[in-house]
Amino acid sequence: MIRSPFEAIADPTRRAILDRLAESGPRRAGDLAKQFPGMSRPAVSKHLRVLRSAKMVRQEPRGREVWYILDASPLIQINEWLIDYEHFWQNRLERLKKSAENSSVE
Repeated sequence: MIRSPFEAIADPTRRAILDRLAESGPRRAGDLAKQFPGMSRPAVSKHLRVLRSAKMVRQEPRGREVWYILDASPLIQINEWLIDYEHFWQNRLERLKKSAENSSVE
């Protein structure tokens, strides 16, 4: 069940899990599950499995507990793909800036 980083971040819950790990550092599955009150703990564990298979999260045993740690290195692949589309955003931002400047002059 090896998944690509693209497939892993396609789900908003998995992106939210990555966000939580990036903001707060390593977390236990139960701690992460509490962040998603409308979702069962097994559902959160399933999302963690997908993230592990995409190598975006790794497990670290600490005594009897298992902690989940973000590994953002697979995001490099996504960033490299997005760079090819950056000029579209730049063009839109420039048009928006010109439009805002023209509106403020009137």
